[in-house]
Amino acid sequence: MVGEIPNNQELPLVAAIFTSILCIGFGANAVAIKISLYGLGAFTTAGLRFSIATLAILLWARTTRRSFIIKKGQAHQLLIISILFTVQLGLLYLGLNKTNASRGTLLINLQPFFVLFLAHCFIPGDQITKRKILGLFMGFTGMAMVFLGRKGITTDIQTGDFMILITAFMWACNTVYTKKIINAFDPFQIVLYPMIFSVPFFFLAGLLWDGTMIEHVNVKILSSLLYQSLVIASFGFVAWYSMLQKYGAVSLHSFLFIMPISGVLLGGLVLGEPITFNILLALVLIVSGILVVNLKTIKYTPLFPPRGV
Repeated sequence: MVGEIPNNQELPLVAAIFTSILCIGFGANAVAIKISLYGLGAFTTAGLRFSIATLAILLWARTTRRSFIIKKGQAHQLLIISILFTVQLGLLYLGLNKTNASRGTLLINLQPFFVLFLAHCFIPGDQITKRKILGLFMGFTGMAMVFLGRKGITTDIQTGDFMILITAFMWACNTVYTKKIINAFDPFQIVLYPMIFSVPFFFLAGLLWDGTMIEHVNVKILSSLLYQSLVIASFGFVAWYSMLQKYGAVSLHSFLFIMPISGVLLGGLVLGEPITFNILLALVLIVSGILVVNLKTIKYTPLFPPRGV
């Protein structure tokens, strides 16, 4: 049964560790996408990723006897999420096809700052405070650092950066809307139905605009595709929405700072991307901004509570 998001901020230690691992995995996803794009078209990669993820979630849902039935009035809500999801992911793959994974990771993680603006406008009681204004200033100063770096930056990279910035905004729109409706759904439905909706559009776009849909496939490309599909798009998404529903956005969003750190470091280590002074400064500012905006005093429930508790 789907319950309400709790108001308290108590987070079990196991859940905190699990959320940290999830965030590291999400941060690494840009690197995995970049690897797969070495042999696959951008839209083709997205289509393959979400086809595999859809099959995995369908199999899991059938095995665990989850209900696929949605209530009256929910179809249009899923349609809105699905359209946002499709455009958002299409822009992400196009953007990462042009820019570096480390730059893309930093820009996509401006999403929490866009969420602040949108939540202030559309979610009652979610107001922008002085602390949040400071976090916003730090985050968008970090964004400026990304765009101000000129060494080795081509027009293609700048175009990719802009696409990912739009992606971050659309992700924020999706997040705020999902936050308003999530309690009416089983979390896997919010993950599954947008994927089903997006797959034919991605393959059609790949056929029309990818040029060569599949240039070559090797173990590295296949592994990166399976990582995106099974680890992130299926298990990761369902796990995140389940945690969001159980513990609430405040608790989980306190861990978002891990994503840009993971993405930038892995972009340098795995892909050999240049980690310039501007990138490092942007990383510090964006991470600090996320912490200022989201990090509150969270009480962790111990693994073994004292007797009598």
